[in-house]
Amino acid sequence: MKLDKGLAMQEKAKRLIPGMTQLLSKRPDMFSQGVWPGYYQKAKGAEVWDLDGNKYVDMSIGGIGATILGYADDDVDNAVIEAIRNGVASSLNCPEEVELAEVLCQLHPWADMARFTRGGGEAMSVAVRIARAHTGKDKVAFCGYHGWHDWYLAANLSSSSALDRCLLPGLEPNGVPSGLRGSAFPFHYNNSKELRDIFSRHGREIGVIVIESIRNNKPSKEFLKCVRGVADESGAVLIVDEISAGFRLNTGGAHLLLSLEPDIAVFSKALGNGYPIAAVIGRKKVMSAAQRSFISSTCWTERTGPTAALAVIRKHQAVNASQHLIAIGESVRQGWVAASERHGLQIELGGIAPVSHFAFKHDNVSSLKALFIQSMLERGFLASTLCYAMYAHTQDHVQAYLSAVDDSFAELASAIDAGDVDRRLKGKPSTQGFKRLT
Repeated sequence: MKLDKGLAMQEKAKRLIPGMTQLLSKRPDMFSQGVWPGYYQKAKGAEVWDLDGNKYVDMSIGGIGATILGYADDDVDNAVIEAIRNGVASSLNCPEEVELAEVLCQLHPWADMARFTRGGGEAMSVAVRIARAHTGKDKVAFCGYHGWHDWYLAANLSSSSALDRCLLPGLEPNGVPSGLRGSAFPFHYNNSKELRDIFSRHGREIGVIVIESIRNNKPSKEFLKCVRGVADESGAVLIVDEISAGFRLNTGGAHLLLSLEPDIAVFSKALGNGYPIAAVIGRKKVMSAAQRSFISSTCWTERTGPTAALAVIRKHQAVNASQHLIAIGESVRQGWVAASERHGLQIELGGIAPVSHFAFKHDNVSSLKALFIQSMLERGFLASTLCYAMYAHTQDHVQAYLSAVDDSFAELASAIDAGDVDRRLKGKPSTQGFKRLT
């Protein structure tokens, strides 16, 4: 398998782009630098072609969860192409943003209004800004991962390890104003006591609570009751981040399945099937505070994002996409377990079915992960220790993938027994945490 063009592009990118890529999760060293192709020339359905013409079935990160229907979905692309032909920008506003606001509020009856951005991180910043404007309080209590912006990374100003349990160890808050120290307080998901302890110390100053609806573990009823109760008692705005979970388990936010009514919910990723769109929806009394701040951007008014989102929602409902995503994810999980048991590998599963992952419970994890990725590439699959299900995935894809997993797990078991995992690597071990790429 030749990777000459792909590896050359990576070397060029390292010279021209700090960190090589715009997204940490797509950096080749997060997989195995030297064997991970890095760049694509074409993607369609569940298949990807790299710069050297190698074709893969993608059973890995699925556009980091953005392409929920599959790559270059015809229904979404055709709607966007029509929008492009009618002009993506004008001195007037596109009506699709009004239609999208209405559809999202219909899907979430507790919500009354919506604002739009083009990416999840900035949408979370808009949501926090609105919440602070509504309450008049600066401080935020949060659990989980919510983006790269100052309000979030400020947690590491007080303690360099505050975000280790939320995202990746070693994230430095360089460039975040030191005046934000003590403005963001992390707590563990499903840990009501930690949240109450934060409010017992800082409650009068906290105006925002931020959680993910669901990530690795299902929230307990007690935890959700506590979060909603603390918000009601203190007057804090409860924001639910649906950027990763939204549209995986249902059409809309996972919080609907959990009987949780937030004050604001935030969507992106799957909402546009790869087109840039993010939504902040919420109760009128809270969302109206946006008018008492300044939240505005030219590119938030372009037409392709809302058009794509409307097409995604229509198709997602029509084909019951979430049921298919769950079935694909459950099949993958069962296959991982069966293959690991056959070959004596120890793994630990995590995540909801459509966004599943596993971890090797052996020594030399970084090298084992890289060897698995390398072995799967040689068998025609983009794969890692996680799998984002797409509607374009079929059970035939899954069966072929799991057959390759079985062969790869056999190879890993042999390498462990022989003690030569590192010698079998053609690339570098996987990066397990945030590190500078030089």
